[in-house]
Amino acid sequence: MSTAPLSVFRIKLFSFTLIIGWIALYAVLLHQVSEFDWIISLSDSVLSIGLTAACCVLLNNMLGHYQPQNEKLAYLLILTAIFTALVVFIADYFLNLFFGLDEIYITFLNNTLAFRAFVIYLFITWCAFSMVLWYRLEEQSESQKRLLITESLAKEAELNKLRHQLQPHFLFNSLNSVYALTIVNPKEAGTMIMKLASFLRGTLKRDDEVWIQIEEEMEYIQLYLDIEKVRFSHRLSIDVQVAENTLKKSLPGTFLQPIVENAIKFGLYNTSKKITIQISVNMEGPFLKVQVKNPFDPDMKNASGTGFGLSAIRRRLYLLFGDKNLLQTETQNNNLYITTLKIPQRND
Repeated sequence: MSTAPLSVFRIKLFSFTLIIGWIALYAVLLHQVSEFDWIISLSDSVLSIGLTAACCVLLNNMLGHYQPQNEKLAYLLILTAIFTALVVFIADYFLNLFFGLDEIYITFLNNTLAFRAFVIYLFITWCAFSMVLWYRLEEQSESQKRLLITESLAKEAELNKLRHQLQPHFLFNSLNSVYALTIVNPKEAGTMIMKLASFLRGTLKRDDEVWIQIEEEMEYIQLYLDIEKVRFSHRLSIDVQVAENTLKKSLPGTFLQPIVENAIKFGLYNTSKKITIQISVNMEGPFLKVQVKNPFDPDMKNASGTGFGLSAIRRRLYLLFGDKNLLQTETQNNNLYITTLKIPQRND
């Protein structure tokens, strides 16, 4: 039995027990205080409280299918007055029919009729407005759940869109390089195609994995760097420093490759000199810190640009963690561009 049906069952059981309790209490009071016999006391109690409870159940079913707006709540008071009149009329009719020969009880019944009607009206009205509040809170809760689900699906869709946008961005650059290599160095072109195939195969294999261990991610990055080394030959050197205690730490997949690509782009594209890209991975408190450094020519326009790759990473970081400051960029000594990524670690 699921949780929701179990909760409904408990509510119904509690309500039924409460009704039986009120019937028993009212019958005992009539018998003890007014000294009517048990048949009269039980009959009066069952009819008065049982009919009132039946009206509340009927109201519950009605309000479950139709919720009056605020300006129409006054109609609910009229409806509860009608139900009260029905309860009083039916109970009075049958009690007079069954016990009409008992003058003492009939006198008591007539003298307390107005008080009974007032109490029954208050109880039915209380039930009606309690049900209105209950259904409105339930509807609000369901609306909130639907909103959260919608936002979650929208966020997931945007994350997937950003992830898939990054791969063609790299693929187009690589294919252009392959084309150039087929003319000047067919052997290197073949090597690059093989590495590119392995890189894309790995990408497809882990496409649905949200978090990747640093150990695996760095293997992925190394494959990417091997491709880039084929493109740029001796001009590109890589210095990778990964702390031992970070190998089993995790980060969202395809985060590092756009950052490294950005470093290579703005480090190599505007110069013919040999450069070194430095990549370091270590822990900084509860954060996994990845830092990528690349030299650049400060005289070149947009030499320290951030392009689509870093913009996409910033957006993904915000969607995942709600923090816009997890990716920082800075220049050092006027010719070194530093990109710092911090990833909060999950408590697995």
